[in-house]
Amino acid sequence: MTTASSKNRYARFIPSEEVGDVTQWRFGAVGSSHAQLPELEATTEAETAADAAARMAQEALQQAALQQASDDAYALGLQKGREQATAEWQRRMDEYVAGEGQEAARRLDAVVQALSAGLDAMQQHMAQDVLQLACDIARQVVRQELRSNTDTLRPVVGEALGMLVADGKPATVRLSPADHAAVAAALRQEFSASPVQWLADAAVPPGGCQVEAAGAVVDGSLDKRWQRAIAPLGLASAWSSAGDGDGI
Repeated sequence: MTTASSKNRYARFIPSEEVGDVTQWRFGAVGSSHAQLPELEATTEAETAADAAARMAQEALQQAALQQASDDAYALGLQKGREQATAEWQRRMDEYVAGEGQEAARRLDAVVQALSAGLDAMQQHMAQDVLQLACDIARQVVRQELRSNTDTLRPVVGEALGMLVADGKPATVRLSPADHAAVAAALRQEFSASPVQWLADAAVPPGGCQVEAAGAVVDGSLDKRWQRAIAPLGLASAWSSAGDGDGI
């Protein structure tokens, strides 16, 4: 039978001369899944390492993004804070200028006004003192002139007579005894055409005169003449004092 013949063909040993190239065969574990296990384990470990590296990279990127966002937020907050601080400072300065600054300005203006008023008063007082000093100096100059020049009395007498004597009416001129002795002769000669009586009167101070005519009296004393001279200056100062020895 064909079947039996085929079986007998593979049941005998193959002689070496019939054998060509030979490769040794090693049997592995039965079943295909066990043969692929090492390769699958290596692949899984590689994928796990790759996933871990990817996660680490992702986490690093996220951390960097968070840090950048934090830095940006800090910078933005710092800028906003500076802007708010600047605005608050400007607002307070505006309030100060509008409130306390104006009050300080008013107080300063009041001080300046007080100082100005005080300075004006001081200047007026100084001007009054200077004027009084000039008046005292002028009085001393006039006194010295009266002592050294008795002719200064003649124009005074002439002015008083010119005010009273008219139409040949008589007049009386009273002089101090010293002045009468010094100038009476010259006055009689100067006013010889007028009916004038010249009298020495101790009640009349030296340097002055008193003229009487038709019931009117002209006081030509030094004190009266001095008061009339300084009145336009706003001064009131007596001509003589207790220390004046000669009455002039």
